[in-house]
Amino acid sequence: MDAQGIFDRRRAGILLHITSLPGEPGNGDLGADAFRFVDFLAAAGVSVWQTLPINPTHEDGSPYQCTSVHAGNPLLIGLDWLVERGLLEADASPAAAEGAKAVRQQALQRAFESFRRRGTSDALCSAFGDFVSANDWWLADYAMYGALKEVNGGLPWQAWPRPLRDRKPDALASAGTLYADVIARIRFEQFVFFEQWHGLHEYARRLGVLLFGDMPIFVASDSAEVWAGRDYFELSEDGEPRVVAGVPPDYFSATGQRWGNPHYNWENMARSGFSWWLDRLRTQLGLYDLIRIDHFRGFEAYWEIPAYSETAMEGRWVKAPGEALLARCAETFGETLPLVAEDLGIITAEVEALRRRFRIPGMRILQFAFEGGPRNPYLPHNHAIDSVVYTGTHDNDTTLSWFEGLSADQQGYVYDYLGRSGLPMPAALVQAAMASVARLAIVPMQDVLGLGRGHRMNTPGTLGDNWNWRFGWTQLCDEHVDLLAHQVRMYGRAA
Repeated sequence: MDAQGIFDRRRAGILLHITSLPGEPGNGDLGADAFRFVDFLAAAGVSVWQTLPINPTHEDGSPYQCTSVHAGNPLLIGLDWLVERGLLEADASPAAAEGAKAVRQQALQRAFESFRRRGTSDALCSAFGDFVSANDWWLADYAMYGALKEVNGGLPWQAWPRPLRDRKPDALASAGTLYADVIARIRFEQFVFFEQWHGLHEYARRLGVLLFGDMPIFVASDSAEVWAGRDYFELSEDGEPRVVAGVPPDYFSATGQRWGNPHYNWENMARSGFSWWLDRLRTQLGLYDLIRIDHFRGFEAYWEIPAYSETAMEGRWVKAPGEALLARCAETFGETLPLVAEDLGIITAEVEALRRRFRIPGMRILQFAFEGGPRNPYLPHNHAIDSVVYTGTHDNDTTLSWFEGLSADQQGYVYDYLGRSGLPMPAALVQAAMASVARLAIVPMQDVLGLGRGHRMNTPGTLGDNWNWRFGWTQLCDEHVDLLAHQVRMYGRAA
């Protein structure tokens, strides 16, 4: 389905990352609770499930700094799927005290060993062979990268022995033999992840629920694609970034934000016909029905910071070939791309023109709406049909906590604007999102549950307790479901 088919009518969606689902050990996954969540969405008339990026994360767990743009996070694999296929004993998991991550890794190791004992005539083994054949154009580099990172104690690839760091053919051939078992296990994990994801995707489609993914514009320096494709990035001879990504100083930060991602070598990207980006988008379109591009404005111009700078203050704006890139994508995947632009913050006329040129919907956040007077573009009366309205995103606090942090006068203004509906927060703001003219309205699960302080997913610019929020089924009362379904129907968004 293309963007025109998705935005052909009004829809409602819920924002919930896979890790935030119930389930054990340690984090939500693609098991039974994911299918139960689809059932909940369908019952409420909600036709879109938005997640955060589902790629493998580093130790901090941030889905926006991943070790691959193509691979799936093996920690999201549902262990019940392995049990159902006889690859794992139901009662064989180590004690949770050993750590949830270790529990999952050990379970995957045992499942892999069981898989290897099966005969070549086994249907699952045949499917595995087909998966490897179809995906080895990215899987080979990722599996090698993952194995080398594992045997080098988790160090970034820039710190590996030089022959491996620089991908010398003899060194890679030797590593391929020496670490063949680790490489095979990583391939198996990717096979299982994609089997589970496609199973969930197919189930969701049968129930009329679309999957809405998230694609960060930049990639982590320590990732398989940077290691394997150094010519596409602005790197020094030792593989370290020469310049890094971020945003300049603004109202929110006197020194700006220094993200640290390497910038693209756009000249080499263009010379190849943007093949790197086409490959990236191709894998994502195989996973999702709709994709949000994080920091869309970086396609028009990006803030380039010298790597030696400790802050973003010494950066500069550099033009990017976004029009040429998106034209190539439209030529390859269809004129109406199933994309949404994260166009928050200070957006120039050039960025807006680029978005409109390719008919890509933008975003409107209601928590940003109530400052600056009636011209604030986030206020519902200024919304456009070709946009996605949110009460808040994964980077915002919950709506209830946000509202409780406002002054009495600010709270009065919010309720005055919303027409004093009589609904408490966050239901009043959810209703405003549903009433918006925007074709798609997205509500974080925390707002569906009416949760307040202590339940946000991420606080930007911090390294604290982020990406860990989860909900439990006992929190989802009939009243929550009934109110959500009522608001979805009342504003013509029911599936």
